[in-house]
Amino acid sequence: MGESRLAVVSGGGTGIGAAVARGLVLDGYDVMIVGRRLDVLLGAAERISEESGRAGAVTAVAADLTDPAQVSAVVEAVGERTVDALVNNAGGYLGGATGTLDEVAGWWRANLDANVLTAVLLTEALLPALRRPGGRVVLLSSIAAQRGGGGPYSAAKAALHGWAYDLAAQLGPEQITVNVVSPGYVAETEFFGDRMTPEGHAKRVAATLVGRAGVPDDIAAAVRYLVGPSAGYVTGQVLGVNGGSVLGR
Repeated sequence: MGESRLAVVSGGGTGIGAAVARGLVLDGYDVMIVGRRLDVLLGAAERISEESGRAGAVTAVAADLTDPAQVSAVVEAVGERTVDALVNNAGGYLGGATGTLDEVAGWWRANLDANVLTAVLLTEALLPALRRPGGRVVLLSSIAAQRGGGGPYSAAKAALHGWAYDLAAQLGPEQITVNVVSPGYVAETEFFGDRMTPEGHAKRVAATLVGRAGVPDDIAAAVRYLVGPSAGYVTGQVLGVNGGSVLGR
């Protein structure tokens, strides 16, 4: 038997990223999860390996992907292997003070770095390793990119859409696809921290057409489709997974 396919998932220690990693392991991939907190990554790797019955299928690499020097740790961990799927999931909403222009600038830069620069640097670093033909790149955006409400977070996630279109055009001739998954409200993640209230939860559920919150596995299912063999003719697309909170456009 040949070597297993390799997927790299940033922000793979918790929430959506961990669900994606687990799903890809079940699909037969070896998965490298990347994040800043090694203890969290190692815990996720152990848990996913146990649940899937595939010991050693998940490896962990600690790196702050906003720092170009630390991205090299991922490249070194990949080594001579080919990357079949790259899932850029790292990011999140970063709050900040807005009293002065310096504070505004810091708030915006932090969100752009966390949500855009992480994806750009990791993708650029791994471009040479992507499978040709057949590689897959997926970027995780947000419903906030399509309807606003998140200030610099909305803007940062929207930036991924435009960059994905450019990247899809660049890599299409090499039969590498690039797509965006845009989740709506997803419970069971660290995204809201302690900011979510019962009222906020109920409001977000009421905004869906299906009457429930999303869960990480809902998003993972979309990613698994896009990186799989059935999605070779899908590229340059934004796939909304939001229970109908925002209709397709």
